[in-house]
Amino acid sequence: MISLVPLIGFTLLFIHGGSTLPPFSCDSSNPVTKNLPFCQTGLPITQRARDLVSRLTLDEKISQLVNSAPAIPRLGIPAYEWWSEALHGVANVGPGVKFDGTIKAATSFPQVILTAASFDPYQWYRIGLAIGREARAMYNAGEANGMTFWAPNINIFRDPRWGRGQETPGEDPLVVGKYAVSYVRGVQGDTFHGGKLHGHLQASACCKHFTAYDLDNWKGTNRFVFDARVSVQDLADTYQPPFESCVRDGRASGVMCAYNRVNGVPSCADSILLLKTVRGEWDFKGYITSDCDAVALIHDGQGYAKAPEDAVVDVLKAGMDVDCGSYLQNYTKSALLQKKLPESQIDRALHNLFAVRMRLGLFDGNPEQLPFSNIRTDQICSPEHQILALEAARNGIVLLKNDAKLLPLPKSTMSLAVIGPNADSPQTLIGNYAGPPCKSLATLQALKSYVKNTVYHPGCDMVSCSTAAIDKAVDIAKRADYVVLIMGLDQTQEREALDRIDLFLPGRQQELITSVAKSAKRPVVLVLLSGGPIDVSFAKDNPRIGGILWAGYPGEGGAIALAEIIFGDHNPGGRLPITWYPQDFTKVPMTDMRMRPEPLSDYPGRTYRFYKGDKVFEFGYGLSYSKYSYTFTRVSRNKLYLNHSSSLRARETSDSVGYKLVSELGAEVCGEGKLTVHVGVKNHGDLAGKHPVLLFVRHGNHGNGRPKKQLIGFQSVILNAGEVGEIQFEVKPCEHLGRANEYGLMVMEEGTQFLLVGDDKHPITIVI
Repeated sequence: MISLVPLIGFTLLFIHGGSTLPPFSCDSSNPVTKNLPFCQTGLPITQRARDLVSRLTLDEKISQLVNSAPAIPRLGIPAYEWWSEALHGVANVGPGVKFDGTIKAATSFPQVILTAASFDPYQWYRIGLAIGREARAMYNAGEANGMTFWAPNINIFRDPRWGRGQETPGEDPLVVGKYAVSYVRGVQGDTFHGGKLHGHLQASACCKHFTAYDLDNWKGTNRFVFDARVSVQDLADTYQPPFESCVRDGRASGVMCAYNRVNGVPSCADSILLLKTVRGEWDFKGYITSDCDAVALIHDGQGYAKAPEDAVVDVLKAGMDVDCGSYLQNYTKSALLQKKLPESQIDRALHNLFAVRMRLGLFDGNPEQLPFSNIRTDQICSPEHQILALEAARNGIVLLKNDAKLLPLPKSTMSLAVIGPNADSPQTLIGNYAGPPCKSLATLQALKSYVKNTVYHPGCDMVSCSTAAIDKAVDIAKRADYVVLIMGLDQTQEREALDRIDLFLPGRQQELITSVAKSAKRPVVLVLLSGGPIDVSFAKDNPRIGGILWAGYPGEGGAIALAEIIFGDHNPGGRLPITWYPQDFTKVPMTDMRMRPEPLSDYPGRTYRFYKGDKVFEFGYGLSYSKYSYTFTRVSRNKLYLNHSSSLRARETSDSVGYKLVSELGAEVCGEGKLTVHVGVKNHGDLAGKHPVLLFVRHGNHGNGRPKKQLIGFQSVILNAGEVGEIQFEVKPCEHLGRANEYGLMVMEEGTQFLLVGDDKHPITIVI
């Protein structure tokens, strides 16, 4: 039974015996608003938003420019909170969502860096869709006061020390871009293959942090004042592509500008970035929010603006719409009175903000009649979502070493020693930016379900491992048939506002691992929990450490997934989405944003595309209990002619390679000139497995700033033992075979490029 309790101008619904539904606008029984244009669902949303804004007083307008927007009772407009988080599940970070009512938990999927290791866009989409459904269910139940979720984090994981790298899909722009598209389409209720997102959003996703944001707090330099000096070439081929994909292909309804400056200009005050690029070139139709207190920093921290009012003018004229903070609330009116800001700039921002709230269905009357109104709380922590969380953990965990096929361990194991500070900590499995998980299970408990005679010791006082009980751990290890060490990092070592200084395991962890491995009956298994790479060269090279698994922060299903892999109920197939660097890399300043190497200064470059140096493990590395082989079975064309009939003249680079600008090539090359590539894959093992196949390209000439190689496609194949399959890739020449030159322009170069998959390669010749 539903009873209606009228407030001034808008309505709250109460369901007896259940949760309170959120307030809504445009109630058909409200004589004040029911006939106003902004309540007419048959009108275009842009027209409705303009009508609503035209009815607001100046003070009412200003009140709506901050994340905690108050109600406007006379027009039936309820309060709205813009700041909610859903990085890998609906989170209790920010004021938009709380878990202190009838809903106590939400599905906690693996931290993004591990989810990315599956290289499975459809799985990423399914996770986004599940998160969007749980978010809408919480709002429908009155347990959230906003549906704009500030995720995904799609900054490139440029430096292995970055504390927030765990939140990202890794270091490759293609992977990060495809993750962004998949996640955003899922959250917002679009189809996986995309369509035209007209009308309502299931929930709103937000691409962050725009742009070149990948340093938090390193050796006295913090994100609030950092000026990222970035070349136009690196912007074009590394930092910007994920955001362009998120906006153009994902059709995200939100973008967040970052704290840092880019080449001297604060991101939130940069009209080139926000207006010219995002809204202009990428045709963005949503809202742009600041990171929290980023507007205040433009004056108070960075000194870029001479007065608080100037900071307000800078961000509104640059195209930002809402301030996470109070600066616009405090100084917008004085900026108007000082005639520094026209009221039209406020109206422009409000048109964007109310348009998104309308797309969410919040101005369409009784929410019981709206699309997505039938999403109830049974979607939260549903069996389907929990199975998906487990599946994502299984598919992401990476097998880094398996000497003499130590893994999987036999299920007949009589005794097991489990050692390590991360073994009995279910919270460590979750990572940051999370809500309370539906289920909480430590890896220790999951392993005990396989071996009843399991003995545990933490080995260290905590993950920092300043104190270690090495003798006790060695004694336990000596008496067990097998030993599993569960080590690595946690949020005390890497997180927002905390970057690492080195790449080693903390404290005495290495000493503990080495001592236990030396004393155990058999080679040991090492499990690493971390978001960022760790230099475990000692373990890679130690024959007493027979198996190494990297599990990221695998979420609420992570403990079960790890136990299943260790005992052979799942065949691992994850591949690293980041390069694992040696400790020597830390000589490179984290503040150096250059991607490409500079031989004269011994600067080694960054990520697998440009880094010239030793690696602990390569991007894309990952073993399986099966061995796979690849063969190019068919490529539709071996030569590509760039508009031979065109009057365009070929230019030459400094290394005498001819090229043409992609912008000058017609649809015949860029649209219709795609290549079809067929790759045969064989599972040579005894177990079925899901295996990601990565397709790279490299230019025959490595010089002049070209990537060493570049990922251009990836797909997963599921094969039974001994089975052969074939997958197909579509190669778009201008997108996949072009590159950014030193002026930030995309070019196609003559010469031979090689398609690479595993150890096989296939040449493609480009003729100008």
